Amino acid sequence: MKPIIGISLRITNAEKYVEKRDSISHDWPILLEKLGFSPLLIPNAISNIPEFLDEMKISGLILSGGDNIGDDIIRDKTENDILNYAISHNVPLIGVCRGMQIINSFFGGKTQFLNNTNHVNKSHTVNINNHFSFQNNTIEVNSFHHNVIDKLNLGKNLSSFAISKNDNTIEGLIHNELSIIGVMWHPERNPDINSHILLKNFFLK
Repeated sequence: MKPIIGISLRITNAEKYVEKRDSISHDWPILLEKLGFSPLLIPNAISNIPEFLDEMKISGLILSGGDNIGDDIIRDKTENDILNYAISHNVPLIGVCRGMQIINSFFGGKTQFLNNTNHVNKSHTVNINNHFSFQNNTIEVNSFHHNVIDKLNLGKNLSSFAISKNDNTIEGLIHNELSIIGVMWHPERNPDINSHILLKNFFLK
């Protein structure tokens, strides 16, 4: 049986209907299936996230990207419930972009909003410090975010493993005791060898 990886969803408004919908890029299920995982989409509207995840026999969890913390309190609550579940059940969890910011906020950290586009739709180099067996100690990553995290605003018991070469902001974090990591880039948008290494080494370790 393939490991089941649960992934949180963005909340979007339907264009022609007065209703909210959960959504996610097709990039995620395509990548997870290619890596040998079964993707499971986690609805935002269900009442009991822990019960749902128990029934689904989750092997790992992803907090997906898109939008800002505070844009929708329902999604914020769902992702905090997912984080609490990961901690209490010792399930490995990775946060991507917004997901990394959720992790940092959960552990008492803060984000800063950039008034420039240095991290918006631009690739850049990050320095890696010996985690996840990347092929090199510097890798090229994509970037689609206005919010950044620096060392002074890192949450409790979190350490950085990837730093932007351009401005020294944190591009990857890891919890010192729990099986929790976060990255500011999107592995699903350019699934190169480093994306494969990151996800497979983390979920299959």
